Amino acid sequence: MYLLSGIGKAKLNGQKDLTKNLPILSIETPDIVYIPLVIGAATDFDIHVKEGDYVCVGQKLATRKSMYVPIYSSVSGIVKGFEKRMHISKRMQNHIVIENDHLNKTVKAIDILEPDHMNQEDVFNAIKELGLIGLGGSGFPTYIKYNQVKNIHTILINGVECEPFLTSDHLSMKRDIKALFDGAHYMIKAANASKAIIAIKEHKPDLWEMLLEEAKNYDNIEPREVPDRYPMGWERVLVETVFKKEYDKLPGEIGVIVNNASTAIALSKGIREGKAITHRVVTFSGNGLKYPQNVEVAVGTPVDYIVEKIGGYIDEECDGFVVGGGPLMGKSVMNDKFVICSYTNGITVMKKEKIHTLPCLKCGECTLHCPAHLQPVRIMQAEKSANKELLEKLEVERCIECGMCTYICPSKIEVTDMVGKGKRRQQIANRMKKK
Repeated sequence: MYLLSGIGKAKLNGQKDLTKNLPILSIETPDIVYIPLVIGAATDFDIHVKEGDYVCVGQKLATRKSMYVPIYSSVSGIVKGFEKRMHISKRMQNHIVIENDHLNKTVKAIDILEPDHMNQEDVFNAIKELGLIGLGGSGFPTYIKYNQVKNIHTILINGVECEPFLTSDHLSMKRDIKALFDGAHYMIKAANASKAIIAIKEHKPDLWEMLLEEAKNYDNIEPREVPDRYPMGWERVLVETVFKKEYDKLPGEIGVIVNNASTAIALSKGIREGKAITHRVVTFSGNGLKYPQNVEVAVGTPVDYIVEKIGGYIDEECDGFVVGGGPLMGKSVMNDKFVICSYTNGITVMKKEKIHTLPCLKCGECTLHCPAHLQPVRIMQAEKSANKELLEKLEVERCIECGMCTYICPSKIEVTDMVGKGKRRQQIANRMKKK
């Protein structure tokens, strides 16, 4: 049973109580880490180390060629080589293999001598050199949003975390409340904006009180509560809710830049302490784990290693789904050997359940609830018939694969999967047209 909250949104059972009141558990770094040479979908990197090199925590290992993004080491130790391994993207990808010496020798990724006297260009360069990306799961390079900005009036810090189970942002904001505001302050400067809004879901009194208290130290940063509806954390829905405005392609069209709360925290720590993104707070939750937990781990730590450290699976053979991300927008990965990457915010483990599907009832619920205002059932039918012309007409590429259509379907049809296949079919067709 669900509660309607207007077209495109629904109240979900978030099951966040499994982890939101537990302390963040620091997991010992394993003897070997595997640093993925992947950012989003990009795998084009200049590699700055070779087998046998000694590296420190915070040392630059590689740089993405397109959309410059450096990758830094999360441990100190010896580079043992390069290895293709399963990645959270569900593909075999290249990884840098580093043998951890557990000495934690550290260098600064950047060294800002006067962090309180930075101008707009200084902050932009820091964002770029730190390799900041969307830490809510997108992995999109942050500096791109601040490149040659014009007419930006507000930075919108997204702390909504609308996916079920995930609480890593919630706990990170509570732990690093001062860094959250400090990072937002730097983002205001980077965009030459006038203010920032930190948005969280309603009914979080512990975090809300902390935000209100810290906001007293700033005259241009405002906390804001938004309805507890899915997918409120999607950039477009959040912007429309907060500003009552719509845009075509990017929120910059209405004078807004959106950044994840953990990205703001990382910016503060990068500027103040010279820290790159070498560790992540990650939610491990779901009904397939014995003891759901938020953990802080080094980038490159294997998922199976972390699961063992927090108590293991409900089923010892892990006869379930391991999802990179939340259960609705995340992707099920074939095994648990993949590692935590810089933009991993959650790992969800769900027990396998037998689901009995019924024929489509043509009830229209998927269309009613699509936040992108698409027609999922028609797209699904077009994909089944491989009708590229209809897929294009139905604008399948606007789908964000939020999982709403599957969640809301009374027939239990995996609508999102079919729409996602149609989206990729259309993307391939568009690439072929360009050639």
